[in-house]
Amino acid sequence: MKYITASRAGLIACHACSRVQPRVRAKDPQICTRCGAIMHRRNPDSLMRTWALLIAAAVLYIPANLLPVMHTSSLLGAEDDTIMSGVVYFWTSGDWPLAMIVFIASILVPMLKLSVLALLTITAQRRSTWRPLERTKLYRIVERIGRWSMLDIFVITLTVALVRFKSLAVITAGPGALAFGSVVILTMIASMQFDPRLIWDDADNDHGGAAGQAAKPQDPKHE
Repeated sequence: MKYITASRAGLIACHACSRVQPRVRAKDPQICTRCGAIMHRRNPDSLMRTWALLIAAAVLYIPANLLPVMHTSSLLGAEDDTIMSGVVYFWTSGDWPLAMIVFIASILVPMLKLSVLALLTITAQRRSTWRPLERTKLYRIVERIGRWSMLDIFVITLTVALVRFKSLAVITAGPGALAFGSVVILTMIASMQFDPRLIWDDADNDHGGAAGQAAKPQDPKHE
């Protein structure tokens, strides 16, 4: 199946105002006729930026789950809680709906987001023609669910406010909360840096053969 993209049609869109206009190859760089911004066929260094952010998020994901996200001090002593210990506490206390929400939003969603972004980046870097429509839908899903990963941080903030208001106990956020918040922010920026148009650059080469794929550069050149 042949897909006609704006790039193959000789068109280019402005990243600032979204104006679509004919691509003039003689002009380097080409300037948007509406807002004056520099125009690029694809986001410069999109894959490199996405990889850097993904690697940083994956490294921070480990301490985000191992380090305590909440420290509780009271007359009875002190206690540190990680994300998983909070999930286990809610589950054993009978609050299994809250345990499931925290587990999905704080553990499952960030892990799936890292995996999906890694898949999209690898396939785009290899100029894969595998299921471009489904990969585009995955990218849209990742963008939409990214903000819900902060649910655990919201729960910690609300708990701190309520406990300090009603009792003598003192609850403070632990280093795990900082690492977890960094993971969420980094993955959100990574999804913004990834250019989904790279998915469609070689979508019409399904039957090009292994030789044609081998002859192509592994890292797309951005203009």
